[in-house]
Amino acid sequence: MIALVPLAAAALAAPTLTGIHVDSGPRGFAGDDRLLATVSPNGDGFRDAAVVAFRLDRPARVRLEVVRTDTIHPGKRRQAVVWRTERRLAPGRRELVWSPRRSTPPRTYVLRLTATGPGGRRVYDNTSPGRRRRAPVVRVQGVEAGFRLRSYAPGDPAVLTLASDARTLRLQVFHYSNERGADFRTAGTPMTEPLPLDWSPRRNAPATLDFVRAGNWPSGLYFLRAAADDGRVGYAPFIVRPKQFGATSRIAVVLATNTWQAYNFWDRDGDGWGDSWYVSASIRRVDLRRPYLDFGVPFRFRDWDLDFISWLNRTDRRVEFLSDDDLERFANGAALARAYDLIVFPGHEEYVTGRAYDLVERYRDLGGNLLFLAANNFFWRVDREGELLRRVREWRQLRRPEAALVGVQYIGSDYGGRQGGYVVADGAWPFDGTGLAAGSVFGRYGIEIDARTSASPRGTRLLASIPDLMGIGRSAEMTYYETPRGAKVFAAGALNFAASIGDPAVQRLLENVWARLSRP
Repeated sequence: MIALVPLAAAALAAPTLTGIHVDSGPRGFAGDDRLLATVSPNGDGFRDAAVVAFRLDRPARVRLEVVRTDTIHPGKRRQAVVWRTERRLAPGRRELVWSPRRSTPPRTYVLRLTATGPGGRRVYDNTSPGRRRRAPVVRVQGVEAGFRLRSYAPGDPAVLTLASDARTLRLQVFHYSNERGADFRTAGTPMTEPLPLDWSPRRNAPATLDFVRAGNWPSGLYFLRAAADDGRVGYAPFIVRPKQFGATSRIAVVLATNTWQAYNFWDRDGDGWGDSWYVSASIRRVDLRRPYLDFGVPFRFRDWDLDFISWLNRTDRRVEFLSDDDLERFANGAALARAYDLIVFPGHEEYVTGRAYDLVERYRDLGGNLLFLAANNFFWRVDREGELLRRVREWRQLRRPEAALVGVQYIGSDYGGRQGGYVVADGAWPFDGTGLAAGSVFGRYGIEIDARTSASPRGTRLLASIPDLMGIGRSAEMTYYETPRGAKVFAAGALNFAASIGDPAVQRLLENVWARLSRP
């Protein structure tokens, strides 16, 4: 009787899977390993499916779920099952196969395995980012493209990294010009003819090539489009900066390239989760060389940058475009002031280095004008470590509250849960010709909002507010201030303000602000 106890316990144990591994055929993509496989479901018979193999120690029902991981906002993650299969299996070496559809978005997916028997169940999953993988991960590959640098001057060679198992690719450069451009994702105007490439020798590993030298093109935002013969397409953004700063315009537009990568959820390490500090607090560095997850288009590009850049081109305003890296090319704030009368931050300029903060602050102190068209600007200090960007601390924690520079600073976010219209505080000059007067309401804004603090410069003027948007006393504020040295600083106070430029009243407001701030 005593001898039967361990036998009964063994019989009631949950089934176990050992030797789990995944592959996509006899020749995997560079970087694949026992728990990571790359597939490209284009129907060519080459890496079209992922095969999950394991040894089962007793009869069980085994379920395979393909899980898409997402980050809703910092600290909140979700998992969605996009495909599943379940089979009753006998003990021994077994396999399950996932053949993704052609339409499956390129990214990594966790393959969750659950083995259930009379004695219970065991789940094999990658429940949290940054931990040791316990379950297979499949990377659905599209066309992954990225430039080594984030900006180039005319004549500079642009080095491109491409990863795809397509047999042929066509490469073409587009200038983002307006919403009616020839390219459906970036609204771009073609700057080069399509360049065909025989990619068949490079189907199993990323490759770099000197694709193009930036031509005598106007300073602006450009995208390279890499199109595969099977319909897959990828994009890589880059900025053409001026050959000499301030030579063609006294106005600089700084695109938030640091923030683009902070919100990039492309998974380089292959654990099934995006490599961003928004995914896990344990991640403090992001790789600036990664391609962007959404087919190569930066996160919320259409909210932060697209409408504003379209307005610049539509109204024929000549400006010089800079990346965050380009700010740091200036020797000091005085050099920045010699080049530009106005610096515009159209997007979410959340992550800035100490050097960039020093330069912009000194520029302002010397009388340089600043225009902030989003919210939550100059919030975090980051340090550049080679090709990595490391998040350090909030600037206000370092005794340099951003309100002292911007006029307002971040006070809250509900990720778009509540939005409201701005209420005009008085008939100040920005509202001339808009049809708006004190008490008028316009637009619908929110997501993240800013407000004045005790650190705001003396005389910071409230232009409009969205009362109590994030709770009692937590209102979005649009502001303006001037300094004794003549600097003029406007801050929109809401994250999605620039996306409303199509509203005639907002366009006139921006034209008024632009006219005043673009003058020295």
